Amino acid sequence: MAEIEQAIENFIGQAGIWAPLLFILLHLIRPLLFLPVIAVCIAGGFLFGFFQGALLSFIGLTLMSFVSYVLINKFPRFRAKLASLKDKLFPDRNLTVSQVMILRVMPFVHFHLLSFYLMEMTNTRREYMYYSALGLIAPALLYTAFGRAISQFPWYTTVSMFLLLAAVFSFIDKWQSRKHKVDKL
Repeated sequence: MAEIEQAIENFIGQAGIWAPLLFILLHLIRPLLFLPVIAVCIAGGFLFGFFQGALLSFIGLTLMSFVSYVLINKFPRFRAKLASLKDKLFPDRNLTVSQVMILRVMPFVHFHLLSFYLMEMTNTRREYMYYSALGLIAPALLYTAFGRAISQFPWYTTVSMFLLLAAVFSFIDKWQSRKHKVDKL
């Protein structure tokens, strides 16, 4: 294992400025390779350390959000597939920006679907990018810092963390529902 780590460090050292750029590019082609966000962010923490890995992951994820915006607006079939997926996963439910941000932290939640939700909630590309970037800070930091540890936790710890996030998601949903009912009165 130490030999593999040494080989990776040598590769990054020799790649120079190209290593961070290639890592950001990996974030952009990640969906084509069917890699989960968490895996790429874990790799960033391993390869570049916490600070640089988190920063590079944030940049890559933010660029991917922009690419999502362009793809959803340019390709009606892609938009239709996301709308269909939205109806299957969350029928008759409108998520709030806070809920989308929490879902961004959950591993294996469809990145483009969450981008689609944000697009429906915002009026301009600038507003979309603002909320999207804001919602990507936590996953970039969390996955980079704790991704390796999370993947090594026992299954019951991982399930507990998922249930905690689901409870927070549900709480925000109920709080928003009550708020809307009060606003209607």
